[in-house]
Amino acid sequence: MTSHKRRTGRRRALVSGLAALCITGASVVATGLLTSAGATQAGATAARAWPQARGDKPVTETIEVSGTYDGKLQRFYGTGELGSGGQQENQKPVFVLRDGAVLKNVIIGSPAADGVHCLGSCTVQNVWWENVGEDAATFKGTSASAVYAVHGGGAKGASDKVFQFNGAGKLVVTKFQVSDFGKLVRSCGNCAKQYPRTILINDVDITAPGKSIVGVNSNYGDIATLRNIRIHGDTKKKTKPCTRFTGNDTGKEPDEIGTGPDGTTCRYSVSDVRYE
Repeated sequence: MTSHKRRTGRRRALVSGLAALCITGASVVATGLLTSAGATQAGATAARAWPQARGDKPVTETIEVSGTYDGKLQRFYGTGELGSGGQQENQKPVFVLRDGAVLKNVIIGSPAADGVHCLGSCTVQNVWWENVGEDAATFKGTSASAVYAVHGGGAKGASDKVFQFNGAGKLVVTKFQVSDFGKLVRSCGNCAKQYPRTILINDVDITAPGKSIVGVNSNYGDIATLRNIRIHGDTKKKTKPCTRFTGNDTGKEPDEIGTGPDGTTCRYSVSDVRYE
């Protein structure tokens, strides 16, 4: 994949996008990244009702976004080459976000193809996946300073992953809701190019069934922080908050090596994850 260099204008666009999400002040350090300390200040809130689509928009070719794209809560769904909602690898996405792009107020219907791809820092605001295809969103930036912000919205029906983190940098998921899924976030366990990845999941509603909230690679220096997580309908506590793997760059299935907080790779306390 071609490397996309960060530009000052795009960085400003991202900071503006984060500011629009109220990710500002004490929650943002000088580099513009949301801190774990800031995350703990967010109070628990009830999950929002799913929005009603304001019209349908079939998509025959991937929509490329530079700057800001406001979908005005229309339902976008794939047709033709994008008309798959299955788990086949290497599907095309409905949206591709260039470095610094903002995608907001979008409903992705079915078929959803491979959802959204971020090629660098991006903001995904109030985006809803009615039935996840291969993945809801994939984050592919190659810069260690890349920030991917998912704020609001939700996803249903992900037989495997919701958010696939293949690139470098930091992924922040706030005020999101997910139900009937495999993994909410997965740091790629077998990509040909591996990076240390940082993941913050804060103020999120999880509705069972779900296998794991986040999966990370201990051997590559991944860090996952969980704050204000509410898990609904899981009386037997089958949903694993944080799962650790030994990742590889050979393409083979990674080995699971443990679950639960360890203070290094999986950072949270019992009070951060509530089964309700």
